[in-house]
Amino acid sequence: MTETSTPTSAKPQPDAKVYRRRRIIVFTTLAVLLGLLTTAGVYTSNALGAPIPTAAPQVEDPAPIAAAAQPLVLPGFGAYAVGAVGFDGLLAAGNDQTPMALASITKVITALTVLSEHPIPAGETGPDIAYTDADVDIYWDMIAQNGSVAPVEAGATLSLKESLEALLIPSGNNYGISISNWAFGSEAALAEKANAWLAANGLVNTHVVDSSGISDDNVGTAADMVRLGEIALEDPTIAAIVASKSVEIPELGTLTNSNKLLGTHGIDGMKTGTTDDAANLLFTADYAVGSSTVTVVGVLLGGESHAVIDEAIAAMLDSVVPGFHEVAPLTANQVLAEYDTPWGESARARAATGASLVVWNDTPVDVEVNADPITLAVRGDEVGTAVVRAGSKEIIVPLVLDATLADPGAWWRLTNPGALDEQSAQSGTE
Repeated sequence: MTETSTPTSAKPQPDAKVYRRRRIIVFTTLAVLLGLLTTAGVYTSNALGAPIPTAAPQVEDPAPIAAAAQPLVLPGFGAYAVGAVGFDGLLAAGNDQTPMALASITKVITALTVLSEHPIPAGETGPDIAYTDADVDIYWDMIAQNGSVAPVEAGATLSLKESLEALLIPSGNNYGISISNWAFGSEAALAEKANAWLAANGLVNTHVVDSSGISDDNVGTAADMVRLGEIALEDPTIAAIVASKSVEIPELGTLTNSNKLLGTHGIDGMKTGTTDDAANLLFTADYAVGSSTVTVVGVLLGGESHAVIDEAIAAMLDSVVPGFHEVAPLTANQVLAEYDTPWGESARARAATGASLVVWNDTPVDVEVNADPITLAVRGDEVGTAVVRAGSKEIIVPLVLDATLADPGAWWRLTNPGALDEQSAQSGTE
């Protein structure tokens, strides 16, 4: 018997439209998720790699410091000028551009000219000079001209330093000529060399015709004489000689300084000058001011007598000295700028050291703070400078950070896109 099979029921097939719709939803969802993941990855990468926002300094500029002007007691005659080593210009002056007869101040020019070609090393006395009958004749000739002299003996041998002592301390005119003959062959040759030396050193309003100043044609201005005194102090041989009240030279005996103010009112040099009509004094003086020493250089030309100019110079110096004062516009660790970061850290820029300087009279002292913008920094980093200025004087003090400004970390970067975007925009425009 043949079996007859019964047909099996067929499974229902999904609608094609429904299938396509499901597939679109799946892939769309996957695309969105992938896009979101990509966007998140890009954001994260950008946020973590973005530059750190810069912290700008909030600067605290100290106020300028200026003392009240110091009244001065000035001579009412002649030509005068007063300066100080390391200070701008002249502290006081009157008729300082008027050429005046220098008299024996000329001997300082002679000494500097000789030493420019025959320098004496520190601690030594220089070459020997033999004195002869010709030098004795020069001595008597100066006596006949009523010039100041220092003793000399034929056959004596003096060092160059001893010879300069005889020139500058008792103001021996005869030694000016004798030294000129030894150094350059004649006094006229010395005068030529001296005028070249004056021009080379910028003393253009000063001119000499002899070695001693016996002629009134040896002239110079008070302003030039202040500079001359400063140059002379730079030579240790001359500085030591003009500060000596007296010296003992075996061949000559005791030589006494003609500067009667020496050792008073702080005066430690430099040279008298006397003409038939007037008295002059080129002077130097040292004063302790705070932790420093101030060297004053001045001159008074054309006084009636040495007694008159000595009194005027003493009064002038006594009024000048109080005008010097020490100012300390900065102290070590003084806060000069502050930094606040967008992520909440802060630090301050402090002066690495203190600063002090001596100023004259009402010269203002100013502090300029130059603090740098910073991002990340370590405590002790230099972040700028403070510049202290008084006239041409300038002191530069480093600024150092007193705390570390560390990286804000990933979480802050991811949660503060605005700060990062702003920094990126600023970096792009710089």
